[in-house]
Amino acid sequence: MPPSPTAALRALWFGPHTIPLSQTFLLTPLTYGLVNLKPIRPGHVLLATRLPHPRFSDLSPDEVADLFLQAQRVSRAITRHFGAQSLTLCIQDGKEAGQTVPHVHLHVIPRNEGDFPDNDDVYEKLEHTHRIDNEERTPRTPQDMAGEAEMLRKEIGEWNTDTDC
Repeated sequence: MPPSPTAALRALWFGPHTIPLSQTFLLTPLTYGLVNLKPIRPGHVLLATRLPHPRFSDLSPDEVADLFLQAQRVSRAITRHFGAQSLTLCIQDGKEAGQTVPHVHLHVIPRNEGDFPDNDDVYEKLEHTHRIDNEERTPRTPQDMAGEAEMLRKEIGEWNTDTDC
């Protein structure tokens, strides 16, 4: 029996960054989910396109559809596991919008009443503390990120769609 299409896959690209599979929790032919190096809330994860498109308008209709279908799927798991009352779903499309990695990605951020003094503070926090080069927040360890990814893989279920991943 031949190896699965993901057998040779060791890592994914997130802009210029290499993401080990141990830090991913969802994989489809067009989208993958990764845990966040510097989450602004517990359970803050990212969904990225498999191809490294820098802007949302560069996505094909199929990529847009899959990104948002997977966002629904991940949203249910994040809400359940982290006890979120609500979610903030956010795409920063371009540098001027706060995008720090030039690769289309959607933030899924669990929310609860009173988690920020002003509800819209989440966007300021996202812009100022999510930056990979920001020194205000200590990055999580690879082991912590792998543990969260494993938990989310179990929560979400099927790892891939057995198509050309």
